[in-house]
Amino acid sequence: MSQILEWSPLIVFFVAFKLLGIYWATGALMAVCVLVMVIHRVNAGSFKLMHVVTAGVVLVLGSATLLLHDVRFLHWKPTILLAGAAIAFFGSNFIGPQPLARRMLEGVFSEPLDVTAQAWRVVNSLWAVWFALLAAANLYIARSFAEGIWVNFKVFGISIAMLIFMIPQVIWLNGKTKTATTEGA
Repeated sequence: MSQILEWSPLIVFFVAFKLLGIYWATGALMAVCVLVMVIHRVNAGSFKLMHVVTAGVVLVLGSATLLLHDVRFLHWKPTILLAGAAIAFFGSNFIGPQPLARRMLEGVFSEPLDVTAQAWRVVNSLWAVWFALLAAANLYIARSFAEGIWVNFKVFGISIAMLIFMIPQVIWLNGKTKTATTEGA
């Protein structure tokens, strides 16, 4: 159920775009982002930082899109979020006890991982570069292609790109679990 909640803004945005157009899709996205944030708060007892940041960016840029009737503001939303993620991942190499990639990926595994601190910094830096590339790709596609192509990239392209980027890492890390290491020895 939580995965449906996480994907609901994209799903609602895409369906509203196909049925009603970009401005209705923008309004629907704004409403669903706030709703997701509230539902998570009710269920978990606290706000999820990513929901709050996303809702804030969507509300500001979505309002500008609707008030000024200019979709370019909405085009910036993925770029701002992706660039923010790139900065956060890059900064976590220097600030905090562990890089963000380690905090994010270690939680996927129930066993401890046998990965050096240097390897985590490399993986973390790859995440920063990947997010920066996706941010740049979003701007390029928004400026160079028709609105429908940008919407498909925003909904499907970024999601698929993230899966393609994550799968090899998860496979690599699966071989780095302490139980896999001791069984192979």
